[in-house]
Amino acid sequence: MPWEHFPHGADIGVRGIGATPGEAFEQAALALTGVITEPSRVAARTAVEIRCEAPDDELLLADWLNALVYEMGTRNMLFGRFAVGFNDHRLTATAWGEPVDRERHRPAVEVKGATYTALSVARRDDGSWIAQCVVDV
Repeated sequence: MPWEHFPHGADIGVRGIGATPGEAFEQAALALTGVITEPSRVAARTAVEIRCEAPDDELLLADWLNALVYEMGTRNMLFGRFAVGFNDHRLTATAWGEPVDRERHRPAVEVKGATYTALSVARRDDGSWIAQCVVDV
């Protein structure tokens, strides 16, 4: 399933679409990486485990994306592959990536964090799931 960006003023929206909520969260994470660089340029060399918990799926999406922003910033890494599992508003995930290589990755912007603007996790009429929010750049 795909990921995409959507316009929002000076910031940018990230949207993931998947057959399950987990796949939609994975695709939203790829969209997050896509704000910074082309995800296909990021090698899956190092695995980082991430756990989040929130009272609902929308807040869980924001926490998930903010955890990725934190890991990217503190580890000086980009991530290009994700595996997400859910259990009652608890997320366990693995993000694979590598240290930032400015020449190869050509980062466009720095993502400061996920916001609650346009925050939504929902099942669509066709049965697929969408997970989206606006990120501050």
